[in-house]
Amino acid sequence: MNRSRIYGIAVAAAAMAGIAGLPQANAATVINLTQVGCQFIESENGTNHGYAPKSKSDCVAINGKTADKRLKAARTLELKPGDYTFRVVNKNVPYELGFWLRSKGYDWRNPLHKVSKTSVSGGGLTQGKTKDYKVTLKPGEYVYSCPLNTTPDYRLVVK
Repeated sequence: MNRSRIYGIAVAAAAMAGIAGLPQANAATVINLTQVGCQFIESENGTNHGYAPKSKSDCVAINGKTADKRLKAARTLELKPGDYTFRVVNKNVPYELGFWLRSKGYDWRNPLHKVSKTSVSGGGLTQGKTKDYKVTLKPGEYVYSCPLNTTPDYRLVVK
């Protein structure tokens, strides 16, 4: 082996050792949420109400009758400020779902809210599919739901 090649290997090894010694950024905490018809199971204390909607309008009707009572008994998710990944699965709903987490009082029509409040959302959750939604949460109150599955607005508090 020639001298320049040995030197190159030594420099590479030293660089890798330095990189390995750097502190790692904390990974986001993963929050798992399971969507079934018209609800998130974890948000309702692990209870699957067994609703079998065929469309969004079925959930509008179901939650029109049951959401207030269910929300009174629902679990408020309490977290510390930081980075989170909400991992949402469509367990068995036969149509596309989504996820929307936002600051309490968020209004998507208000341009100031788009720059001053938190909102993370997305669709594409077909039956059996899982998607990740990454967000940094600061102290405050939030709500999360699925507008496509028309779930209630579940509470999330960061303190």
